[in-house]
Amino acid sequence: MSTASAPAPAVALSPLLIACLAATWIIWGSTYLAIRFALESFPPFFGMGTRFLLAGALLLGWARWRGAAWPERRQWWHALIVGALMVGGGMGGTAYAEQSVGSGLVVAFIAIIPLMITLLNRLWGVRPAPGELAGIAVGLCGVLLLTRGAGFAASPVGLLAIVIACLTWSLGSVLSQRRLPLAAGAMGFASEMLGGGAVLLVLAALSGEQPQWPTPLAAGAWLYLVVFGSLIAFNAYMMLLALAPAGLASSYTFVNPLIAMLLGVALGGETITHYEWFAAGIILTGVVLLLYGRRDH
Repeated sequence: MSTASAPAPAVALSPLLIACLAATWIIWGSTYLAIRFALESFPPFFGMGTRFLLAGALLLGWARWRGAAWPERRQWWHALIVGALMVGGGMGGTAYAEQSVGSGLVVAFIAIIPLMITLLNRLWGVRPAPGELAGIAVGLCGVLLLTRGAGFAASPVGLLAIVIACLTWSLGSVLSQRRLPLAAGAMGFASEMLGGGAVLLVLAALSGEQPQWPTPLAAGAWLYLVVFGSLIAFNAYMMLLALAPAGLASSYTFVNPLIAMLLGVALGGETITHYEWFAAGIILTGVVLLLYGRRDH
């Protein structure tokens, strides 16, 4: 809630902010196609689990080198729960869905996450503004249309996986803010990655996943996910949260689907029908309405 009636001053787009925006827009938008390429050799839970374990270990080492304190026992427990939901369920479910659904359609569906988070916050008494309610309604209509498209209609299992992924990611996001705070800064994100990565490897073992010797494309995609997706873009997002308004920091939620869908068609050989483009546009309209609706508070 705003504590003053005056509008917030405009934020100058410095080179640092532009670089951070580019990282969250383009890099995060490209990770969904990279996941699809990594799946050539890495099963979904194993590939995502090893990705986040390595990224978490590197981030933990960097944070300790910078003098950050170890998380407390309670914070490690919180990181395990939040990591299981966001990394285990969210990223694991996304990779599982991409086995049968194109990366562009997956990320178009994922654009509903801000709407889900707004609805879940109602459990803690946070009432959405009228503009947010309009965004939720429009976004849900877009999702209903998208699920009737050829891509999702051909894969009920993929649709179920991405629904679970969105729900667990949204729930983990809300719990980390409301009930289960992590350690401060990079140490909190590192512990979350480690906890979620461990859960994913347990899921990989339970499901009997058998990784293969990686092809050059799969190995390159996996390394891209570790370095660019999990380390560079994640820290760029942290920087945006610290320096930019929430609306600008959250703008990746409606840029990523466009980037992912274009890359999926151009580089991944994916086919997206005019109907699915239309449905994705409705979802993104709902997200934009939601973000602008929050400015009314």
